[in-house]
Amino acid sequence: MKPAAWRAALRAEGVRFVEYGGWTTRGRDAATGKTFGPVHAVLNHHTAGRDSLAAVAVNGLPDLPPPLAHAYLPKSGVLTLVADGRANHAGLAAKNVFDALVAERDLPRQSAGSGTVDGNDALYGIEVENLGDNVDTYTAEQYDTWVRFNAAICRHHGWSAASVAGHLETSVEGKVDPRGPVAGYGNRGRFTFTMDRFRADVAERLAHPASWDPTHEEDDDMPEYANLGLAKPFTLKPGAWDSIEFTQEWNDTAGDHGTNGSVFVRGAARFTGSVSLTFSGLPVGHVVQVRMSEYDGDEHKADHPVHEVLGTEGGTFQVVPLTKRLAAGRGMRVRLLNQSDAPVTVESAVLTALVWKE
Repeated sequence: MKPAAWRAALRAEGVRFVEYGGWTTRGRDAATGKTFGPVHAVLNHHTAGRDSLAAVAVNGLPDLPPPLAHAYLPKSGVLTLVADGRANHAGLAAKNVFDALVAERDLPRQSAGSGTVDGNDALYGIEVENLGDNVDTYTAEQYDTWVRFNAAICRHHGWSAASVAGHLETSVEGKVDPRGPVAGYGNRGRFTFTMDRFRADVAERLAHPASWDPTHEEDDDMPEYANLGLAKPFTLKPGAWDSIEFTQEWNDTAGDHGTNGSVFVRGAARFTGSVSLTFSGLPVGHVVQVRMSEYDGDEHKADHPVHEVLGTEGGTFQVVPLTKRLAAGRGMRVRLLNQSDAPVTVESAVLTALVWKE
């Protein structure tokens, strides 16, 4: 995200923010010889201190040069943008967790044995003011901005809330942030911060327009969670649309998203999520198209915009966002069109979604 994109995304999401002088050119790119990006997720931190803006933006720590994040969020809820380039916030991230973030899968427990990735290269970072002692409380204004900030980045990139992580989930060095009590959110009273709860709040926001206000909801409905995939790879023949048959279920408490079938959600409902696709045999530069299609039983009713996956050397991977409001009686499928001249193998298709039944 360039400065203009930051401003547009945050304003659209209703984030109150100010800009720290020089933020648009601040970063560690020149000092390290490493270019920030491509970026794959948002990493969330607490400061473990008070009044940390100057440290995060320009002073750093004795053993860590600034900037220490891309944004700083005090208890007022008014965010400060502090850097647009590489920042020293993530350190080494466990590769198994990083790979899950890229694929938008459920995060595994971090394993140093899986290897490590320099998270500063590929993760946005936000430092949220809190002592981190499990006593100091995040204000309601602070938490609301925090959710909006993460949602703004995800919405800009077409990511789901599965691209949101806490430092405690990626670190191989025993980090514990973020943690602590929250004064409230929307119509919800005091609660304890967890990354699962936070991701659900980001996902709920992404299921609404960017202008949505959570305080206008009449109740705090919890979404159903669907995590579906393939039991084994299958082949796409050239030139014909084929629906993905989701034949593996990892976690689906509602039981209304089916396996052994191509319909992954049934209306009336709204949902947000993504499908992570891995192909082999797709020639470099050739395309597989991906689209959502609505059905009434087996009758094809409507198509949604196409996403194109471009073949790359050594296999092809793409995460496609899934967000929609679905009318009663309709079912949604993910369909693929192989536009190359050769058969292509779908090695994996992992769908993760939050579904609000209406």
